[in-house]
Amino acid sequence: MRRIVSYIILTTLLASCGGKEQSVESVISTQDLQKILEKKDELNKKQQELAGQIKLLNEEISKLDTNKKVPLITTIDAQEQPFVHYLDLQGNVQTKKNVLVYPEMPGQLVKIYVKEGQHVVKGQALAKIDDGGLNQQVAQVEAQASLAKTTYDRQKRLWEQKIGSEIQYLQTKTNYEALTRTVNQLKQQLGKSVIKAPFTGIVDDVIKEQGTVVAPGPGAEVFRVVNLDDMYIETDVPESYITSVKKGKEVQVDFPVLGKTVTSSVRQAGNFINPANRTFKVEIGVPNKDKSIKPNLTAKLKVNDYTNPNAILIPLSIISENSKGEQYVFVVDSIHKEDGKMRGVAKQTIITTGKTQGDIVEILSGITKEDQVINEGARSVKNKQLVEILDLSTEKTAQQNK
Repeated sequence: MRRIVSYIILTTLLASCGGKEQSVESVISTQDLQKILEKKDELNKKQQELAGQIKLLNEEISKLDTNKKVPLITTIDAQEQPFVHYLDLQGNVQTKKNVLVYPEMPGQLVKIYVKEGQHVVKGQALAKIDDGGLNQQVAQVEAQASLAKTTYDRQKRLWEQKIGSEIQYLQTKTNYEALTRTVNQLKQQLGKSVIKAPFTGIVDDVIKEQGTVVAPGPGAEVFRVVNLDDMYIETDVPESYITSVKKGKEVQVDFPVLGKTVTSSVRQAGNFINPANRTFKVEIGVPNKDKSIKPNLTAKLKVNDYTNPNAILIPLSIISENSKGEQYVFVVDSIHKEDGKMRGVAKQTIITTGKTQGDIVEILSGITKEDQVINEGARSVKNKQLVEILDLSTEKTAQQNK
């Protein structure tokens, strides 16, 4: 059939160039501009006539040629399904129970009771500082307070029996109460000679050695105590997400170094926009039962900022864009069976897209439920073109049988 068309075209061209018509060379040799222009118009007219005839022939060939090639495509069903969108962020693990422990009084570090890595409970003694004789002073004042109490008790009984003067009773009472307060103050001061754990955790570092003279102030830290139970990640979120990233939102936390992913949630969302970078802070709690997560560990966060339970999703790769900037895909219309094959007509459809997640995009309009959207072959088909739908299940079976 193709050879017949070529023969007809060639015959037509020979016929148009034969006869009594002057050749192009002879017209050019006359150097007559008017004749040359007329010859050009004549050839242009013949060219248009030939193009029209070729178009008619091609249309007829398309109808009669049973061996014509039809593009093979695959389709996907446009089905409603849940779509969960995540905002990708990054942050570092922190803990509010990671502190340096300082001495509260000056003196020599006479005893260290713990080692690095040791588990301690709140209030447990970590080290002892030389009290400089404060312990003996407390004992002396306690003895005085004990005598004052005995005197006060006796004077009180006498006063209740209306024996003695009121002034004697008040003096003994005042003396006893003053000595009691002095004992309590000295005991509090003496208690500072023992460095205690501020909370339950692990002694991460013993900074000072036994025998070192210590004193309150910068650079005098003795221990670092860490608790790995209450871990969290603090990160900055762009202000455009302030209405969607709220307390309680689900977060997937990935630790690349550990090869570990945990599911958590936003436990606190900031109420202040940083004017320097237009972000607000969020805090995500991190469960850490096995104690494998450490402070300052890098984490990748996926914060759920949008959910659509009935979304139509398609691959991002099958979407094209026209000269107007409109996005479109091809759907298959007029699906029918022809010569044992499923065929249809490719139809270009303008779409509106929503959020994307990876290589999947949400379709807001342009595609309806159960539309057959062209997947493989979407970039090669044309609008209103006949296509053949490939059955992927049959194709896979054939390949497996090979």
